This record gives sequence, structure tokens and C-alpha cells, in this order.
Amino acid sequence: MIKRLIVALLIALPLAALAQDRAGMIRGIVEEEIVGGFAELDRAAGRMVEAAGQDCTHPGLHDSYTAAFLAWARVSHLRFGPSEEENRAFALAFWPDPRGRTASAIRKLLAEGNEDVLAPEAYADMSIAARGFYALDYLVHEEDLAEIGTPDYRCALVRAVVADIHGTTGELAKAWEGFAPMLTEPGGDSPYRTEEEVLQVLYKSAGTGLEFAVDMRLGRPLGTFERPRPNWAEAYRSGLSLALLQAAVRGAGGLAVQLAEGDAALQARLAAELEDFHDSADALDDPVFASVAEPAGRFRLESLQTDLREVREVVQGALGPALGVSAGFNAMDGD
Repeated sequence: MIKRLIVALLIALPLAALAQDRAGMIRGIVEEEIVGGFAELDRAAGRMVEAAGQDCTHPGLHDSYTAAFLAWARVSHLRFGPSEEENRAFALAFWPDPRGRTASAIRKLLAEGNEDVLAPEAYADMSIAARGFYALDYLVHEEDLAEIGTPDYRCALVRAVVADIHGTTGELAKAWEGFAPMLTEPGGDSPYRTEEEVLQVLYKSAGTGLEFAVDMRLGRPLGTFERPRPNWAEAYRSGLSLALLQAAVRGAGGLAVQLAEGDAALQARLAAELEDFHDSADALDDPVFASVAEPAGRFRLESLQTDLREVREVVQGALGPALGVSAGFNAMDGD
């Protein structure tokens, strides 16, 4: 494949030609992936608000919802700084939800029909279980909700959730733009004293993002051989489980590749492992992991998980030592 040829050429190039000073590498990651990523998320959420204003039913909203959800997945591994402040990340993404709190919260809102809670300030104070992309996934795509409440209130609630998401993405985009100098100019007033500390938080974000993809995005629907859990797949109602997995891996895995810029062989190795994963994912033909209950389907999903584990192992076993950093605690433990 062409990508494989590129990888081979990268390995053959002198290390000095690929190496980039750490400050420049950090600046590129911050400007393009972090600030740029959250700006794109906010733009996508804005388009979702426009779509909901025109038509809050499934056909009219689905495309913009999908684009915004995938944009979130691309930056969902960045669980530090502005993302962890004021529970912003959890306000966008309360999942996994083993106790079904989102379903309970949405059903209660529909049954009560309280207009007062739909105001932006009021909805921002709601439980995180009733907010964010997973609340919208349930509200728009759960067929059983058609019998609860009125269509008008259901539409108003959809618009309230969408507006709340956009409010949060706007806060994140602005906050990350303001936080960027803390990463590109460590020391002084920054919480990071050195470039090494910045690299450590970026490395931890990449590693924990991949770990979450292995253990949650794939591990939850896989369950066990005796008890597979296809209905535990992320956003299965809207058919986005595989797409969200791939978007999340492009974000966290792409960050790992960028962090390996100073080591051409390692960078090429990571790129090849990620290519193997995405090739397997593209060939899966199972957008919600429904085949996990069948032996052949389970084998394919376990193989996909193995591909992703290999990416994670390269990050943990080779990238960390190359950067001279360690992962520390899991930034997604609370998710």
C-alpha cells in the first residue's frame, strides 16, 4: 500500500531530517490538534443548533449530530486543563452509564414537561446525565420515548440539549485558546514548569485515550464469551459505535504519532500499527458491534481489539521511554 511505502521511506530518512525541537512540536500539537480541534467541535455544534432549529426530528438532525459527535470523539482524550474544569468533558460525554441515569433523566423530563428547565441557564445546572451527546443520542434515537410526553415538548427538549452542548463547546473553545500559552510557554504562571511536564500531560492523554478505546469502547460490548453485551456499545441507537471508536483512535493515536516526531523509526512503527487497526475497522461492516454475539463476529471484534492493544503497547513501552515521561494516573477514571 502507498501508506506502507511512505512508512518505509520515513524509516530510511536520517533522524535529523525528521527531528523537530520539542518547543516546535508542542506548538504544532497545541495549535492544530487542541485549539484547532476544539474550535472545529464548536463549529460543528453550531451547525447542529441550526439543524435543530429547522427540524428537531431524526432525519433533519442526524447528520449534524453525527459530525459534532465525531468531532468530540477526536478531542475526547484531552481530559486536562479546561476540559476538566467545571465538569465540561462530562457535561458533553456522560458514558459509560451502567445505571441508566441518562435514560431515567430524559424520561423524567419528558413525563413532567417542565418548560422552566429548558432555559439555557437552567439546563446548564441539570445533572450531567441529562446533558451532552449521550442524552441527545437517547432522546433522538430511542423509539420507546414516542409515548412519553408531547411531540412539542420533546422537540423543545432536543433544542435545549443541543443549545447546552453548543454552550459547553463554546466555553471549551474559548478556554483552550486562552490556555494554549500555558502549554507552549511553560514556567512562569503556567502550571507546567518545563517542556517535559507538557510532554508528560500530552503523552498521558494519548495513552489514556487509547486505553479507554480498548477497555470501554470495545471492551464493554465484547463483555465475555458467555455474556456478550452488544447493547452496551457506545451510541448504538444512532449507529455510531464504530465511527466514534475510529474517531477517538485518530485523535489519541494521532497525538502519539506526533509526539514521536523525534524518532523516525518509532513514528513509522506507530503509524503502521494504527493503519492496521483502521484497515481492520474499515473492513468490519458492523457499525454497532451487533455481531459480537456470533462466534465469527466476536472473533473479528477481538482481533480489532488486539490491533488496538498493540498500538497502546507501543505507546506505553516505547513512546514513554523515548520522551522520558510516564503516564501517571488515568485521566478518564471518572468516566
